[in-house]
Amino acid sequence: MGDGAPGPVAVVLGTRPEAIKLAEVVRRLGAAGLVVHTGQHYDATMWSDVTAQLGFAAAPLSLGVGGGPRGRQLGGAVAALDATFAEHRPSAVVVQGDTTAALAGALAANAAELPLVHVEAGLRSFDRRMPEEHHRVVIDHLADLCCAPTPTAVAHLRAEGVADERILLTGNTVVESVHHLLPDESAQDAVLARLGLPAQYLLLTVHRPENADHPDVLRQILTEVAGLVTEGLPVVFPAHPRTLARLHGHGLSDLLDRLTTIPPQPPAEFLALANRARLIVSDSGGVQEEVSVLKKRLVVVRRSTERPEVLGTFASLVPAGVRLGAAVRAALAEDPAALRSLPSPYGDGSASRVVVESIVKLVAPS
Repeated sequence: MGDGAPGPVAVVLGTRPEAIKLAEVVRRLGAAGLVVHTGQHYDATMWSDVTAQLGFAAAPLSLGVGGGPRGRQLGGAVAALDATFAEHRPSAVVVQGDTTAALAGALAANAAELPLVHVEAGLRSFDRRMPEEHHRVVIDHLADLCCAPTPTAVAHLRAEGVADERILLTGNTVVESVHHLLPDESAQDAVLARLGLPAQYLLLTVHRPENADHPDVLRQILTEVAGLVTEGLPVVFPAHPRTLARLHGHGLSDLLDRLTTIPPQPPAEFLALANRARLIVSDSGGVQEEVSVLKKRLVVVRRSTERPEVLGTFASLVPAGVRLGAAVRAALAEDPAALRSLPSPYGDGSASRVVVESIVKLVAPS
């Protein structure tokens, strides 16, 4: 990493998206990085797929917090991180995004009086119904360095009174993650062949609580999207374990009959599916960013988004309901070639380098 770091830099993560977006930061930190996995995403297969493809040099320090109610998960993660920081005494703590793991890392760093770096700071949906919105605000106001991905995020931080010396415009690490993970054309062909998929299909992902935890909402989404199957466009659905559990628990398993349901895919394979899809429908935050690098069209099925930079270009925002089917058909009618010349609002792929350089400056002896 460079000279001047008195202790390891703890990189706290708990979910697949965090690992994907922090992978290049971890690689650049090298031996100075200490990866701490809280265990928020605790499916062993899904996690091993991520770490194998991202090429983490060493196995992350795993705290095994697991699932459960959000408050219990948060409390367990903070306690486990507090003990970890006492044992390893990092020179700084890095968190990414707005997950429970990120909030736990921020609170534990603050309690241990350790410098805190927030990667992907300043995102705001202005929707207080989203737990993640509360997480973002708390983390940003605890952070010593807010690494903002876009000028919009910088403006949000300034509007909340975060001092300019704590704000750094970096771009988003998702750009280099996509470039690193996206398979070449022949490997993409192999992914589709292995899964038995046609050349034209719609890709669907649903996992957020606002959709998956409400039976009527989940039924609306899958019914509206499945209507395209009768019009000749297969719908490929990599079903998240959490969403499958909700479908079965709500008695909605029959909705899967019209979809091409496949297991969750490792990051590289998922990017291959996204890159070849005619259209993507998703409630994922990360997918909203990835489509701007892949130059693909996305319908975001959510009430609100903290990523307005892609709306009107790569993405449209539509809540679950009868409008969803119409929005999907309208997006399918657009010329996909029109997106190819549009730049991603998330930068040129240098974000991880800028983040690590800023960490070196932050922890260097004064």
